[in-house]
Amino acid sequence: MTDKKSTTIRRKKRSVVSGPHVRFQQQASSATPPGKPILSAHKLVKTYAKGKHEVKVLQGVDFEIRPGQFTAIVGQSGSGKSTLLHLLATLDAPCEGEVHFKNNRIDHLPSAQRDVLRNKYLGMVFQFYHLLPELSALENVMVPLMIAESTWRYWRHRRKHQERAMDLLRQVGLAERASHKPRELSGGEMQRAAIARALIAQPEVLLADEPTGNLDTRIGREIMEILCSLNAKQNLTIVMVTHDNSIAALADQTVRLVDGQVERL
Repeated sequence: MTDKKSTTIRRKKRSVVSGPHVRFQQQASSATPPGKPILSAHKLVKTYAKGKHEVKVLQGVDFEIRPGQFTAIVGQSGSGKSTLLHLLATLDAPCEGEVHFKNNRIDHLPSAQRDVLRNKYLGMVFQFYHLLPELSALENVMVPLMIAESTWRYWRHRRKHQERAMDLLRQVGLAERASHKPRELSGGEMQRAAIARALIAQPEVLLADEPTGNLDTRIGREIMEILCSLNAKQNLTIVMVTHDNSIAALADQTVRLVDGQVERL
């Protein structure tokens, strides 16, 4: 990866530092006790201002996710599905309530610690792929490692990182397109690269926001096959937002949002 290509990545590294975050990383790295949730929401409330009015998107959301569980979050448009996922990922903060990861509260963490959390423990996949256009598929997959490590450490282990990134591209069926840039890839191929990127740091939870929403039915089914395989073979915990009930039916657990709350069946 050339210096010109990595300029944007080096800027991002400034917020992922060591020292004050060691204790948090040690807590997050510990095994989840048997029977305990790996990720949970407690009475989450989220309100947005719309002109002079306040709109309550979430109104006291509670649910738990067990290790190795595949959870689908469903609901009508505007029900707060993506808002909830963003709160779980600490991309946004609740107005009230708490989010816990492995018995540690995470919604109130300082920005740098949230960066560490997302870089090491929570993989993210979005409807829009957010690949860096100047990088190849292989280089895009390695971006989280470049952000997490010092420049010296990254270059020292670059060959090992490349091998792992290539292995992930093989897993998602994209090995032959590793050298291609995003503009040379189809939507399904870009999503495959985004999934591989989300897995490169071996996260404990994969959070996916409408991962098939921008794809046709056939390609969407292929993406779901990849996610289901990761869940079944690697025991990867997955939380996925979807508007498609047939896709949600593939999950172990479905959380349905109605009027900003979890519908109790």
